[in-house]
Amino acid sequence: MTYHLRNLLLPAVIALGLAAPAAATDAVKLRYLASQGGLAAHELAAELGYFDDTGITLENVGYAHGGPASLIALASGDVEIGSAATSAVLNSIIGGNDFVAAYPSNGINDEVQSTFFVLEDSPIKTIKDIAGKSIAVNTLGAHLDYTIREALHSVGLPSDSANQVVVPGPQLEQVLRSKQVDIAAFGYWQTTFEGAALKNGGLRPVFDDTDVLGDIAGGFVVLRRDFIKQHAEASKIFVEQSARALDYAREHPEDTKKILAKALAERGENPDIAQYFRGYGVRAGGLPVERDIQFWIDVLVREGKLKQGQLAAKDILFTADAKPASN
Repeated sequence: MTYHLRNLLLPAVIALGLAAPAAATDAVKLRYLASQGGLAAHELAAELGYFDDTGITLENVGYAHGGPASLIALASGDVEIGSAATSAVLNSIIGGNDFVAAYPSNGINDEVQSTFFVLEDSPIKTIKDIAGKSIAVNTLGAHLDYTIREALHSVGLPSDSANQVVVPGPQLEQVLRSKQVDIAAFGYWQTTFEGAALKNGGLRPVFDDTDVLGDIAGGFVVLRRDFIKQHAEASKIFVEQSARALDYAREHPEDTKKILAKALAERGENPDIAQYFRGYGVRAGGLPVERDIQFWIDVLVREGKLKQGQLAAKDILFTADAKPASN
């Protein structure tokens, strides 16, 4: 499934005087799984024509039901692009996959974050109150899962003392209002669903992930290291132009909403939710810093899933030479 808004937008891009990317040395097709209600920066880059004449084409081959599923598809070779929360990426690397964090898929800050909502009349007021309660999350083993664990740890409670229930993003509001769960967690990548839910009223936030984690990359778009070695120039262009699209979204939010609405309509999703898109929440330039990875390495060391010094952020973040990670 391929979308073609680029013909409409390319003249505007040229008018802004943006430099065209260098051509890749080989023709490369990168398959990926889309996320319901959202548009990854590489998808936005393609819509803006940033990959035109580079030899790079993107192919949407379906939907990912959470980051871990995306990483499984990447590991199996079914796709060339994965996307998941940083904690899920690290767990996959620990499990033996030689992945590279190419660029931040999203970040969390004062404008964009994951928020944990309850009904207005709920007795849940603080993080301590979530112990023993049911929380709807889009998947286990990823950002929301680990944010909940960190939140509970921060108030001295066992990190597994809340009950997480897997619910697809489009159903988060429904399961909360019908009281099938006590709390619904809208991820930083689900601001479109969150905005639609808030418009209907009756919800109250308890906390968000910036309260627990601070400003940090929420997740990463991921490539296999062997792919980077085989297609070094194409990988470099892919990362650079995706980061460029992150900057475009921050600088042109209304235009980005229009692109998202068109893409959602062409995928058979609800285009009206595009109006609630709040951006990607990443730093200017679209590139990560070591803390984005190191924070979660330290958490996994604390939980006994990693040995001290077993992984280093610098070995996981994308560089042109993509050296093997430490083991």
